[in-house]
Parts: sequence; structure tokens; C-alpha cells
Amino acid sequence: MREIIQARSRPQLLRFAALLLVIVLGLALRRFGYAVDLPFIVVKYGGSALWGAMVYLLLALFFGRLRPTAIAVMALVVAISVELFRLYHTPWLDAFRLTTAGALLLGRIFSLWNMLAYTIGIAMACMFDPARPATRPL
Repeated sequence: MREIIQARSRPQLLRFAALLLVIVLGLALRRFGYAVDLPFIVVKYGGSALWGAMVYLLLALFFGRLRPTAIAVMALVVAISVELFRLYHTPWLDAFRLTTAGALLLGRIFSLWNMLAYTIGIAMACMFDPARPATRPL
């Protein structure tokens, strides 16, 4: 019984560690990217790609038994839905978007380029999912 629990816990622990790393990298990129003279495109869309990877890893923690491609499709639906939600405006929602938490969670401005960056981040997270065995198909 202990082996079964450990076998299930280790992949999820690796995903959780990867999730924390992606969050730290994303926050660091947005906070210090310009200070270290990274180009705008790297800071802006690198952060969006990391946000997409974060969505994948978060869903992978909750739906760990699904195939990585199924998790990736779910993550893409979530990411695109959040991006499309930026087209909806109300005073209270726009006020929240002006806060740091609102900008990080929901973003401020709709962008098709963000959807591409999310797709790239999700694909990379799926390919390098730390819980995916080397022999398991996508």
C-alpha cells in the first residue's frame, strides 16, 4: 500500500515543484526582465508562455490521471477563455484588473499574440511534464 501511495505522490510532487518554479520564473521575468535589459518580446510573451505552463501544471495536479494531451487541451481552453474574458468590461472588473493581482491573473488587454504564447507554454509544459514517464504516450 505504501508503494502505491509513494508512486502516486512522487509525480504530483514533481509537478508541484515545477509549478512553483514556473511561478517564480514568471514573476521574476516580469519584475526584473527590463532591469536586466531583456527585450520587450521576451519579457511580455515569455511571461505569457510561463503563465500558460502554469495553467497546464495546475490542471495536471488536479487531473493527474489524464493523458498529458488531454490536460494540455483543457489548459488551452482555460487560457483562451481567460484571454477572451478580457473583452468583457464592467467597472468593478476593470478596477480589479488595475491591481497587481488582477493584472497577473486576468491581464488587462486582449491579445491574439498572448494566445500563441499560451499555446507555446502549454506545449512545452506538456512535453516536459515531470510526471510523465518516458514510455507513456502523449
